[in-house]
Amino acid sequence: MVSKATLEFLTKLRNNNNREWFADNKTEFQQLEKEFKSFTMEIVTDLSKTDSIDKIQMFRIYRDVRFSKDKSPYKTNFGVALGRTKPMLRGGYYLHIEPDGSFVGGGFWEPNAEDLNRIRKEFEMDDSEIRAIISDENFVKTFGKLEGEELKTAPKGFDKEHPAIDLIRKKQYLVSRKFTDKEVTDKNFKTEVVNTFLAMRPFFDYMSEVLGTNLNGESIY
Repeated sequence: MVSKATLEFLTKLRNNNNREWFADNKTEFQQLEKEFKSFTMEIVTDLSKTDSIDKIQMFRIYRDVRFSKDKSPYKTNFGVALGRTKPMLRGGYYLHIEPDGSFVGGGFWEPNAEDLNRIRKEFEMDDSEIRAIISDENFVKTFGKLEGEELKTAPKGFDKEHPAIDLIRKKQYLVSRKFTDKEVTDKNFKTEVVNTFLAMRPFFDYMSEVLGTNLNGESIY
């Protein structure tokens, strides 16, 4: 489980975001980071019973401040991204732990131009299946709606009056679920994280099928 000490440390770091304070408290950070990595691996173990994870990216606490006006040297969260085994399985999982800002998310953050065009073409031809997925009771209860940055108008080559333009103009296809600090430190949090990831699977499996076929529905692998 995620300990209260983790949230307490991140709160202190938010209020003391400087190298001197971090150096004085680095030992505690390393212990909490170790606990978070262990927690992550428990989640991966559970997910791997029904999915295939081939990439675990634990984000470093150090911020890249080269091009940022905010020169705070440290992030005030723990974050990890889990990638499914490509090319057959698409979509990525994400866990974010931060005081008053924790969430579980996933989807397609930066699809390349080819994948994005393929997704848009699918929605242009038939958006009934994706509509059924994102309007499903469990999807709506867990995530609310499909999120992500989008264009103000239709992308080049697409009709701005198309019935699926709300989906076609998206540049990202994301879902997320927020958690309170109390929920994060609850003994059942790991189960909630895994169940949230599993709730993404119909969406991921559909997108995997789309990205694994051409416009005629023929496998490209």
